Amino acid sequence: MSLDQNSSIPLHVQLKDVIEEGVTKGVFSGQIPSERKFMEKYDVSRSTVRAAISLLVQEGILEKRHGKGTFVSLKPIHDWLGNLSSTTETIRQMGMRPGAKLVTHYRTVPSTYIRERTGFEEAYFIKRVRYADDIPIGVERHYYPVEIGKELIQYDLDNATLYDLVENELGIQFAEANQTIKSGPLLNEDKGYLEISPQNHVLIAERIIKDQKNDIIEMEEAFYRSDMYAFELNLSRKFG
Repeated sequence: MSLDQNSSIPLHVQLKDVIEEGVTKGVFSGQIPSERKFMEKYDVSRSTVRAAISLLVQEGILEKRHGKGTFVSLKPIHDWLGNLSSTTETIRQMGMRPGAKLVTHYRTVPSTYIRERTGFEEAYFIKRVRYADDIPIGVERHYYPVEIGKELIQYDLDNATLYDLVENELGIQFAEANQTIKSGPLLNEDKGYLEISPQNHVLIAERIIKDQKNDIIEMEEAFYRSDMYAFELNLSRKFG
C-alpha cells in the first residue's frame, strides 16, 4: 500500500493509519520496523515517520522502550474489560495465594448454547477449580478450538495461567474480549467442588476472547463464590 502524495490528508496521518492497520491485522507484532525502513518503503521523510509513530504512542498502540526501540503495545485482557483482573491477579490483590487444579479435559461436541455463541461444532473442554489459600473459590469451564485445546493440555495446568500459555507459548495474541457477569446457581455436576450450600447462588462470568483475525479462541464459563470473589471495574468519562 502506498501513500497518496496529493491527498489532503497529511502524510504522517496516512502512515499512521497504515501502521495501525498492520498492527490490527497482525502484520506488525513485537518490535516494529526501523524508521529508515518506513522511509524507504513509503518514500517519506524521517520527520513524517516520527510524527506517525508519535501519534500511535499517544494512542497506546505503540510503546517506546528506552535503548530497545518501538514495540506494539497490545493491551492485556484486564484493560480490555475495564481493568477486570484475571483470577490469579484478583486473588493476589486480596492478599491470598492463588492456585488451580485440573479436574478434567476432553474433546467434545458442545451444547447448543456454546455452539451458538462460538460457532464451535467441536471444542476442547478444560475444567479447573480455582483456589485462594487452598480454599476453593471457583469452577472455570473453558471451551477452545480443538487444536488449541490439544496443545494447551500438553502443559501442566495445575497453577498455570491459561492466558499466559495461549499468548506466550502458543503465540496467539488476544485482540478483543466480551464479558458478561450475572448471578445464578452452580451446575449440578459442579456443586461438590465449592465449600458452600448447594442452594447458594454464585457469580457467573462468561467471557469470549478473539484473536487479531477476529476468530474466537476461547469461551469461558466461570462460577465464583460471591462471598470470596470480587470484580473490579475502573470507569472513566471522556469530556469534549
